[in-house]
Amino acid sequence: MKFYRIREDEAPRYTGNLNATHPWGLPGREPCPGCGLRGKQSAAPYPCVDLSHLPKEEQKKLSDPWPVPYEEFVRLRELVRPLAPPGARLDSGTEFGPLTGTATGYFGQLFMQNPWSLYMRREALEKLQAAGIRGLRGCPLAVRFRQKNHPELVEPQLQFHGRFHPDCLPEHREPPCPTCGEDKGYSLPRPPLLAAASLPEDLDVFRLADWSSLIIASQRLVDAVKQLELDGVVFHALDVR
Repeated sequence: MKFYRIREDEAPRYTGNLNATHPWGLPGREPCPGCGLRGKQSAAPYPCVDLSHLPKEEQKKLSDPWPVPYEEFVRLRELVRPLAPPGARLDSGTEFGPLTGTATGYFGQLFMQNPWSLYMRREALEKLQAAGIRGLRGCPLAVRFRQKNHPELVEPQLQFHGRFHPDCLPEHREPPCPTCGEDKGYSLPRPPLLAAASLPEDLDVFRLADWSSLIIASQRLVDAVKQLELDGVVFHALDVR
């Protein structure tokens, strides 16, 4: 099966803009006492995760992105973990809850505010689900539109799957820190090359586990979007080995 990167359609008619944020998020963290790294920043929200039942004082801490000591970051991360999906990636900057704020302009059936965020009109999500597209669970946005006859927008909560193929990664990489599990990382491979054995067979849209800002679509999703004549995004084929 072929796989594609989902990108924003930059045609001038797509003027939609969201001035909105998720209500909660894991803060940044101060350098790890073991390696001195601050940890990766996540680009992947969990919009269907509700933290409103946590104590108000904890919610306040989860609404402040300012870096905290490593031990406090770990405490907040483990506080959130039971409320997150199994296997969730809980890095610094991971956000939770429905996107909240204001919206203006014209939105396509699918919409990307930036390379790492994917939104859909409610009817587009329902059509894709009816077509059998797997991996789409949407959470309604809590946004106020400044125009009448506006669409209802939802944000899919995407899972992490898939790895880069070793052929596109640096040959010599330092091992992860035994304290926090972080390494010094690498730049986005250009072009990215995906490891075929790591790609899911039961999902049609997901975030790449090795790079949270890459949203990947299967050939099934691409075909469904074309057949249903959904607009707002474009697809770029990725090499798989």
